[in-house]
Amino acid sequence: MQSLIADDEQANSAVSDQTNFLLPARMRRLRQSQAMRAMVRETHIRLEKLIYPFFVVAGSKIRKPISSMPGIFQLSLDNLVKEVEAAYIAGIRSVILFGIPENKDTEASGAWKQDGIVQVATRTLKSHFPDLLVVADTCLCEYMSHGHCGIVENGQILNDPSLVILARAAVSQAEAGADIIAPSDMMDGRIGIIRQALDEAGFAQTPIMAYSAKFASAFYGPFREAAESAPQFGDRTTYQMDPANAREALREIEQDIIEGADIVMVKPALPYLDVISRARAITDLPIAAYNVSGEYSMVKAAAANGWIDEKKVVLEALTSIFRAGADLVITYHAQDVATWLSRP
Repeated sequence: MQSLIADDEQANSAVSDQTNFLLPARMRRLRQSQAMRAMVRETHIRLEKLIYPFFVVAGSKIRKPISSMPGIFQLSLDNLVKEVEAAYIAGIRSVILFGIPENKDTEASGAWKQDGIVQVATRTLKSHFPDLLVVADTCLCEYMSHGHCGIVENGQILNDPSLVILARAAVSQAEAGADIIAPSDMMDGRIGIIRQALDEAGFAQTPIMAYSAKFASAFYGPFREAAESAPQFGDRTTYQMDPANAREALREIEQDIIEGADIVMVKPALPYLDVISRARAITDLPIAAYNVSGEYSMVKAAAANGWIDEKKVVLEALTSIFRAGADLVITYHAQDVATWLSRP
C-alpha cells in the first residue's frame, strides 16, 4: 500500500512538474474580466471608420424596402435626409451614395448630368450636414440600360471609351460637393484618367477611393436588387476579378496606387480577408473593405431565424475585417453598430 501511495505521489509530482513546464506563461490572466479584456484589446471598431451606404431614387415620400436586405431601403431625397440625420445623430459621419435614375440609356447620362440623382443628393446632404463626408460611388451600371459598367458594342464591354464617361461622372460628382470619388467599375486605367480629369477641373484636393480589388462575387446579389443594376446579358467576369486570384489583386492595387489612388479597396470583405492582409503588407495607404450585401443579408436571415446572436456576429465580423488590416469599412450594419456601441 505504501508503495502504491509513493508511486501516486511521484506521478502527481511528475504531472505537476510537466504542467509547470508546458505553461510558463498564463495567458488567461488578462482575460479575467470584461474590463481587463477591453484594456488589452488590440483591434477596435470606431464609428469614424465606418461608411454607411444609401440608395437614392427620384421622387418624394419613397421608402421602398429591399426585400433581400432587411432594414435597407431605396430612399427619395426627403427620406434620405431623415435617415442620414438619424445616422448622424448616432455618430456616423461618412456615407456612400448609389443612385437609381428615373431613366437609363446606353451612355449612362444619369451618372454625369448635373441634375443626376447622386449629384442632387450630394448637394442636399451637404447643405443639411456640412461636415458629413459624402463618398460618391462612380460607376455606370445603375445608369446603363444594359446594366454593365461600361460602353457595350457587339456584346463586348469596351474599356477605353468607358473611361471618358467615368471621368466625366467623377468631375460632375466633385462639382456637386462629393468629398471622395470612388470608382467601382474595374475598367483598366480609370484611376489615372479620373485623377487627371479631377485635377484639370480644379479638384486636385479631392481624393479617390479606388475599388482596386473588386472580385466577380456571388455575394453581390442583394445589392443588384437594391441598385437595380443586374446586367441584362452575360455577367461581369470580363472586368471584375476572378475570386481565385490573390496575386492579381495585389497587382491591381499596385497599379491603382501608381495611377493616383488615395485609398484602395478590397471587395467583398469577409471572403477576402487574406487579400486585405496581403494588401496591408504592400502599402501604407488607407485600405477600405466593403462588407457587401450578401454578407449583410446572410447575417440578417440567420438572425431572423434565431440561429445566431446578430449583435455578437456583426461585431465579430467587423473586428475581423479591421484585424486583417482594413482602415475603413463600408457596411450596411453601420446604424446598428452605432446603436450597439453607445449601449455596451
